[in-house]
Amino acid sequence: MHHGVTEQQIENALRAAITPLQSLQVINESHLHAGHAGAGEGSHFRVRIVSERMVGLTRVAQHRLVYDALREVIPQGVHALAIEAQGPDPA
Repeated sequence: MHHGVTEQQIENALRAAITPLQSLQVINESHLHAGHAGAGEGSHFRVRIVSERMVGLTRVAQHRLVYDALREVIPQGVHALAIEAQGPDPA
């Protein structure tokens, strides 16, 4: 029986894989998808990430970086992942 994934598991994996990290927000949106296919506790997440690693990358490459960081976590029960990735605002 799987119990889903926690925001902390996602945050830990991203913090370990993507450095430097200016800001990271992991939001569990599972409650918004009740009754949908794949819905369950700890299944739908939104990640907002700001890192110098995102600078110069296409949106696809940014998302790939996030998915690669979460390759061990996603199979544990992440059904949907919305990614908002960007580099830091230029000074």
